[in-house]
Amino acid sequence: MAKSAKNFFTKEERQQIVAAIKEAELNTSGEIRVHIENNCPNDVLDRATYWFGKMEMHKTEQRNGVLFYLAVKSRKFAIIGDEGINKAVPDDFWEKIKIRMAHLFQQGDFAKGLVRGILDAGEALKKYFPYQSDDVNELSDDISFGKN
Repeated sequence: MAKSAKNFFTKEERQQIVAAIKEAELNTSGEIRVHIENNCPNDVLDRATYWFGKMEMHKTEQRNGVLFYLAVKSRKFAIIGDEGINKAVPDDFWEKIKIRMAHLFQQGDFAKGLVRGILDAGEALKKYFPYQSDDVNELSDDISFGKN
């Protein structure tokens, strides 16, 4: 049986993921979050969008929140960017990051896949939403976990 969402990553892996968020946010004013749950009961993009709203990620000043969503038992993941980002970036922006992440996921290295995706997003978003010296961290950098 697969590990539950809360136990899917070791303490060290969780620290690496949070560190990647902090590092990525030094490149961009974009706000990055990670949400992990066990099961995705419907379409993965619909579920990620649900959590995006529930975590109030749409309330950033520049509408530049990014959610990395992972359902560990359903073996699904998605990346959702807010409308400010999606208006600025090319259509295949998230797909390119997902492909690199999926390659690492297929090798069983989920922590490294998330870290790679987060860092790639921060680097790529620097062009559209560069870090500002007066940048305020609008959203928590901690990983959130679903109950299912």
